[in-house]
Amino acid sequence: MKKIIITGGAGFIGSHVVRRFVKSYPEYSIINLDKLTYAGNLANLKDIENAPNYKFVKGDIVDLKFIQQLFADEQPDAVIHLAAESHVDRSITNPVEFVMTNVVGTVNLLNAARESWKGEYDKKRFYHVSTDEVYGTLGDDGMFTEETAYDPHSPYSASKASSDHFVRAYYDTYGMDTVISNCSNNYGSFHFPEKLIPLAIHNIQQSKPVPVYGKGENIRDWLWVEDHARAIDLIFHKAATGTTYNIGGHNEWKNIDLIKTLCTIMDKKLGREAGESAKLITFVTDRAGHDLRYAIDATKLKNELGWVPSITFEEGLEKTVDWYLANEEWLSDVTSGHYQQYYTDQYNNR
Repeated sequence: MKKIIITGGAGFIGSHVVRRFVKSYPEYSIINLDKLTYAGNLANLKDIENAPNYKFVKGDIVDLKFIQQLFADEQPDAVIHLAAESHVDRSITNPVEFVMTNVVGTVNLLNAARESWKGEYDKKRFYHVSTDEVYGTLGDDGMFTEETAYDPHSPYSASKASSDHFVRAYYDTYGMDTVISNCSNNYGSFHFPEKLIPLAIHNIQQSKPVPVYGKGENIRDWLWVEDHARAIDLIFHKAATGTTYNIGGHNEWKNIDLIKTLCTIMDKKLGREAGESAKLITFVTDRAGHDLRYAIDATKLKNELGWVPSITFEEGLEKTVDWYLANEEWLSDVTSGHYQQYYTDQYNNR
């Protein structure tokens, strides 16, 4: 049986990856390693928490002794590493926390894997999930490819760029079987409501101001999280060692256009007059070092592994709105902080 440690599996993207692997590969043993910071929510995985091939372990990847003991106890065959501090605004306020988790934590996992696998990397794999923000910013033209030089502009993107370099260094130096993917902005169900789309949905529903940085001219490529999980599955199983793939949704949108579209959808869903939700849009002081435009060229992933997005952004956005409106209890638990009690209620007595 293949045993896989998935780090950050209680987070937004991580929970979708854990669910996909647990359900799609009953022959695998999936260990969800998560510190359960504010962004980790085990309620995201209610539907698979009792699956026979699933196990949750609470722990911090910055704690090297803990990580070494976990690898010694579990003897994993692979790591899919998603655990990270990921909110740019928080990185501006507290960059050291991002260095510790995203850089030191990644190196701890690499070292523990190297010690556990003892240089025998056949049928072993370390998969590092990263971001397109490591590439910096684009002007009006061009797209990020796997050959784009790194040019991070925020403490968050700098920490992710560093972790990417360490993963490549372990491939070059030790011959470890590593792969990396760099994705664009994700959206979908179970997204923590500090991020743009779930925050906007929640605030529109509550008739609260919807904050938009600057004039809303910043452009992002949006990737449906379930398409991202599918891409991770494919890369994990099919990618050649030492390779990197960009994952994008082929959906470039200005922030203001995205929010206006979301307002239109919400007006229809909530039975409001057309244009009512758009009145909530509030422009706020722009974020420091706010990159103007990200755009992913995912041609390599399409040509080599056959992956393409399964739905349009408009379709995915409507699915996302429907999910949040149908899961008000989940959103209420998150915004109130009650979700942090879930671990105590469900796991402490096991």
